[in-house]
Amino acid sequence: MTAQPRNPLHGLTLETLLGALVAQYGWAGLGERINIRCFTSDPSIASSLKFLRKTPWAREKVEGLYLFMLRDSKRQQA
Repeated sequence: MTAQPRNPLHGLTLETLLGALVAQYGWAGLGERINIRCFTSDPSIASSLKFLRKTPWAREKVEGLYLFMLRDSKRQQA
């Protein structure tokens, strides 16, 4: 396995990403930022993971929002 020191997603599971986003924004905020029914209608980690694992475009949006959240938190700390 190759080391990826500059990839902030390396070694993180989709469940970890989703948990961090829910902790930061809540389900309502996550549903506003990424308009997917699994975030807006009776959301849960399990149902969202099931959908995201089957749907590459939705997973990309979640990963993108996670990266944005990381950049934003670094900006606020500086």
